[in-house]
Amino acid sequence: MAAQNEIALRVDSVGVCFKQKKGFFQKSDFWAIENVSFDILHGETLGVVGRNGVGKSTLLKVMTGIIAPDRGHVYTYDNNVSLLGLAVGFNQNLSGRDNAIMNALLQGVSKKHIENKLDEIEDFAELKGFFEQPVNTYSTGMRARLRFAIAIQVNPDILLIDEALGVGDASFSKKSAKVIKDRILMGQTAMIVSHHVDTLNELCNRVVWLDSGKTKMIGATEEVLDHYKKAPIV
Repeated sequence: MAAQNEIALRVDSVGVCFKQKKGFFQKSDFWAIENVSFDILHGETLGVVGRNGVGKSTLLKVMTGIIAPDRGHVYTYDNNVSLLGLAVGFNQNLSGRDNAIMNALLQGVSKKHIENKLDEIEDFAELKGFFEQPVNTYSTGMRARLRFAIAIQVNPDILLIDEALGVGDASFSKKSAKVIKDRILMGQTAMIVSHHVDTLNELCNRVVWLDSGKTKMIGATEEVLDHYKKAPIV
C-alpha cells in the first residue's frame, strides 16, 4: 500500500488548445487550460474550484485520457483513474445492464468483477424493472443514478468527482453523497470539482483555484477558498 505522502497523480505543465472561429475564413488558438501543474497525494482529497468556463471540465478529460494535452504531461504512476460525473456518456440503444458492463470495461475493470456487481448496481440505482431496458427510455434522473452506481462500483485508485455529489432526487441525493463521503473518510484518493465551497471545506485537504485556464492559487482549503470567495466576478 502506498504511503500517504507519495504522489498518486501528477499534472505537469498541462495545456490544451482549441481552434475557434475568427471571422469567416480565420481561426485562432484558444487555450482552455495553460501551464496547469499540481500533484494529488495518496489518501488525499484535492478540490478544484473556479467560475464557469475556466477549464475545469477540460482538465478532467485530460486527467482521464479522454483528450490528450497539447503541452505537458499527466503521470498516473499506473494508478487507475475513474471519472464520476454527470457528463459520462451511454450508448442510448443498449440496456442499463449492458452500459454498466461497457463503462466498467472501458475503465479497466474485468468483466467478471463487474458482472458480480450488476445486482448491486441495479439495486443502488433503483432501476428494478428497467435495468434490461434501453437507456433511451430512461428519464434524466434514472441516467444520473445509473452513472453514479456504475462509477462507485469501479473502485478506482483515484476517483475524480465532477459536480456529482448529491445526484437525483432528495432521497438518492442523500444516499449518493453519503457513499462518497464514506469513501473519502476511509482514505479514497480523490479530486472534487465543485462550485460548492461548503462541500470543498468539509472534504478537501487542499484546493486548486483555476482562473482563465491557469492555476491562480493552490494551498490549504480554507485559505484558497477565502481568497476565491472575495475575488470579484468578471
